[in-house]
Formats: sequence, C-alpha cells, structure tokens
Amino acid sequence: MIEQTLNQTFGYDGFRPGQEQAIRAVVAGRSAAAIFPTGSGKSLCYQLPALLLPHLTLVVSPLLALMQDQLAFLHRHGIAAASIDSAQSREQASETMARAKSGELRILMISVERLKNERFRNFISQVPISLLVVDEAHCISEWGHNFRPDYLKLPDYQRQFNIPQVLLLTATATPPVIADMQAKFSIAPDDVVTTGFYRPNLNLLVEPVSGFNKQRRLVEWLADKSGQPTIVYVTQQKTAEQVAEHLAQRGFPSSAYHAGMAHELRESIQRRFMAGELNCIVATIAFGMGIDKSDIRNVVHYDLPKSVENYSQEIGRAGRDGNASDCLVLANRDSLSVLQNFVYGDTPEREGIRCVLDELLQSGAGGQWELMLNQLSDQSNIRQLPLKTLLVQLELRGIIAPRFAYFAEYRFKYLLEPEALVAKFEGERRQFVEAIVHTSARARTWCTLDFDALYQQHGADRGRVVKALEYFQEKGWIELESKQMTDVYALLDPAFDAEGLSIELHEYFKQHEASEITRIDNMLALFESSECLSQRLAGYFGDLQAPQHCGHCSVCNGQVAKLPEPPPLAPLGEMEVGARCAEFSQRYTQLKGDAPSAECLTRFLCGISVPVFTKLKARQIPGFASLDAYPYAEVRARLTR
Repeated sequence: MIEQTLNQTFGYDGFRPGQEQAIRAVVAGRSAAAIFPTGSGKSLCYQLPALLLPHLTLVVSPLLALMQDQLAFLHRHGIAAASIDSAQSREQASETMARAKSGELRILMISVERLKNERFRNFISQVPISLLVVDEAHCISEWGHNFRPDYLKLPDYQRQFNIPQVLLLTATATPPVIADMQAKFSIAPDDVVTTGFYRPNLNLLVEPVSGFNKQRRLVEWLADKSGQPTIVYVTQQKTAEQVAEHLAQRGFPSSAYHAGMAHELRESIQRRFMAGELNCIVATIAFGMGIDKSDIRNVVHYDLPKSVENYSQEIGRAGRDGNASDCLVLANRDSLSVLQNFVYGDTPEREGIRCVLDELLQSGAGGQWELMLNQLSDQSNIRQLPLKTLLVQLELRGIIAPRFAYFAEYRFKYLLEPEALVAKFEGERRQFVEAIVHTSARARTWCTLDFDALYQQHGADRGRVVKALEYFQEKGWIELESKQMTDVYALLDPAFDAEGLSIELHEYFKQHEASEITRIDNMLALFESSECLSQRLAGYFGDLQAPQHCGHCSVCNGQVAKLPEPPPLAPLGEMEVGARCAEFSQRYTQLKGDAPSAECLTRFLCGISVPVFTKLKARQIPGFASLDAYPYAEVRARLTR
C-alpha cells in the first residue's frame, strides 16, 4: 500500500534514505522523528502517511512561506490540504474549519500560535486527529536554535486534543536537542531516524579576511562565477544594502533582501531569484526558509552566521540538485560583538521579570489577567520575544492559562451614508445597527466603537457587534480597522511567590544566555578547526559516519583558518565610562524615578535596544552604542567594578 501510494500519488519509484523507515513507523501508529539534512525530503514522511491514516493530519509550521510551498506541492498532487493563517479572512478560516470537520481535508497546516486561539481550540477538539506533525521541530527545545516559546506547549496540546501520535521533522538538531525532543514526546529510540549530515557535493571553505578587505575579496571570488545562482548572507540590513550596491557597481547584478523592506518588494525579489532572472541576493537570515531552488551554486557568509546550526541550515540551500556547490565564509572576528549583543539583549533584568509578576498579581486578582504585549513590554522593559518566553514559562508552571485574545479597539469609516446603512435592516436588527451608529464617536473620517455604551444602553455584547462590523466590511459598506491585540489569561495560582519565582525565572534566562554564547564559541571553533570541516560539522550533529577527510573543504586543501582579530581597541579600563552615559542616566532617572542599573547602562553603551530606550529616544543621546565594538561582558564588568 505504501509503495503504491508513493508511485501513484507522488510519482516516485523509490524512497530517499530514511524516508521509508519514518513512514512505516507512522503508518504503524508510532510516534517518530525524521532528522534529515535540508532538502532531503522530510515532508514526504507526513504527506504519504496522511493519505493512509484514518483522520486528519495537523501540521505545525513556523513560517507562512513554508506552508504555502508545501500546500502548492500537495495541491499539484491532488491532495486535499489547507492552512489557517493570519493572511485569511474570518470567512476563509471558517470554510477551512468546515472542510476539516466534514472529513474532506487530509492535511491542515497552522502556526503554533493558532493553538492559543480559543475559537480554534474549541474547533480542533471536535475534530478527530490521527497525527500531529511538527516542522522545524528543534524549535521545541530551549537549547535548539530558532527557539519558539510557544512550541514548548506542544506536548500539552497533544494530550489536550487526544492526538495519538507525533512526527517531528528537522534538519538541524544536535544530540542533546534530539534527546530533549524524544523525551518530550516519548518517542522510542528506534523511531528516531537520522540519515547523517554529510553532503558530499558541498565544498566548505573558510577564508580569513580582514573586515577592510571583505568587499574586494567577495568581488574577486565571484569573478569566475558570473551568472551562477548565489546567496550572500550578512548580519545587518544596512550591510545587505551596501554589499548589494557594491556588487552591482562592479558588474554583478544583485539585490538586497531583508525584513526592513516592503513585503511586496521582498516577494518580487524572491520570485525573480527563483525564476533565474536575478542570480545574486545579498540577504539577512530573513531569506531562505521555504526556498526550494535546486541549483544554488554558491552560499557566501559575508558576516559570521549566528551559530553552527544556522550555518548548516543556510549552506543547506546550496546544491540540492546534487551538483558541486561552494560554501564560503569570509571569516574574521569583527562582527563577534554584534552577534553576542543580540544574545545579551534578550535576557530580561530580574526587576523586569518582577514587574510582570507584580502586574499579574494585581490585575489578575479576579482570576483573569488581560494584557497588551506591547504595553507590558514597555512597562517591564523586556523585549517582546523574551516576554513571550516568560509568559510560556508561567503557563508551563501552572500559574496562568491562555483563554482568548481580542482587539481592544475597532474603528471604521463609512463607505455609504449611515442612514443608508441603517435602511438595509428591519425590526430588531435595524435597532441594533442604529445603536452601533449612534454610540460610535465620529471624528472627521473615522468612527470609534464604544463597546461599554452599546452593552449598557442596548445590551449588545461585544461578539455580536464585531460580527456585524465584519459583515458590513464584507458587503463593502464600511472600511474596518482593528488594533491593540489583548491577550486574556486565567490566573490559576494566585498564591505564587513573586520574589522566589522572579529569581528562578531570571536564572532560566541566564542559562539560556550562556547556552547561546557557547553556541557562538562552537561556531568559531568549527571555522578555526584543523580537522576536516565536513567531518567536524557532521560530528557536531552526532553523525559519526562522515569521512575523516572529505577532500573538498579548505582544511583538506591545506588551508587551516586563523580568524583575524578585529582592529585593536583602546583599553576599556582606562576609559571614563560614567561620562559617556551621564546624560542618559539623568533622563532615565527623570522618567523612572530610579537610577539605571549597570545592566541597563551596559545596553546603552553597547547599543542594544530595549523598550525604555525608544521612550527616551536613546539613540539620539550622546554615548549610545559608543562601546559597541567591545565585548558586552567586559563593558558590564567595567561598570560594576
């Protein structure tokens, strides 16, 4: 049956390494993990079983682009699959839910955040599910790269929705991360399928080059590769713009690609690259996930990647057609402080954690806690991603549980006169629409809803009002805008010890910080290794089958890299650091009533943005980022001595 489906539905004559073992485990009703290199056909491990299992296959994917690519593939092969995502209207989502309920859909794709939505959870609890698939499953582990806090809740969701088995898919999991994933989902050791990380067609090249010479060396290296599809990876958006412009001026048509660009422009650049109309993209890591272009011949790391895992994932986009491809790192230590500063900036101060816990105890006294993430981020001075991680940790400790989310504010603009809108209804409905019109404060163009007045004067509940507004918009009678997303949590344990918990959670974040810094150190050790790079990379991911000497990396070619140190800096101990942050300290104290902590001052001097800096316009204050070339830990030590 499996071979027949493989041939008739997918048109393949045989399996790639590892696929059959993973598929047979799933079809036999067991949970499994498929850990294959990028581009090795992980998706088939759920796509084929989905056609043979009795109920729905639910796929959790971290990125819309990944979902869309996989859905396009499934539709081409006549497989009933759909997604529910943020780009859809309420009606489209409802239609997809109806198809899933009726049993028409074989595969439903969602982001993990969708499972926080109470409406979706109610729906999914009524649909029998055979298999939960977790794509990019390393996100489950706090010690895996690209960690997504909401992924930590997936084992609980599996139990909640009575899903009998799980399939985990990833290309970049180290042995500790694999063990963590396996334990969280009770997967038998024999059902963890790894096929090895060695790619014989990838030439891994590390070339030491000073920051001053990097642009010149990149142009030289690309000189005999004209017209070959190439990705150049950089750390910062401004570098992407500068390098793309430099290459274009030297006769290499190139385009920058980063998250700061308009969505339509990014889409257009990606389409042109995929179609072969543009052969060189200079990109931040915003580019690459879900890119399935088989003939990428060169991947260049102009700046150091964030970790060995990121490096592996990014070079994995080269040579998917099996032909030889070059992966070059132009290596020095110039951007090392930037990489480390990204890590340190995500560790909240203990006072910020305590602020969140105090807010929870105060506002959640009635058993329910409402919060707006951006406001709580400002209030606690914790960036939004670590703040989400903090909320998930509170969930996992049984202190809070998500209930639902809603938009706090709605406003609308009439596209026909209010009288004409009211005239479209009769009886009780007409009275209801009149109430909306009369209680909505109208400025010059936009009207703002007053939900309290509607409820007190007319008994109209919020849900009915929102549904009516969405209907008016669908009919083209109004233009509707919503903002200020509010998350509502139940407070399950109002007696928790805020002081003890803030210490415990701060320690959790410090451990994560140390783990990320170690990850950067591991990457430097790989690039400076005197052992075969292919063998060393494979070994990092637990693959002991790679050859001892691949014969096609820079070490095997006799070139062991010694990364140049950044330009020498003036000794930190001789600097008057107090003067550099005097004006900032004064402004901070005026705003907060307390002097800034050493951690806060370190972030100011190293140029690491946190929410309070936006309010203070810290970038415009003399001294901001004036020590960004120095290691964060050394600046902090200098301030605390």
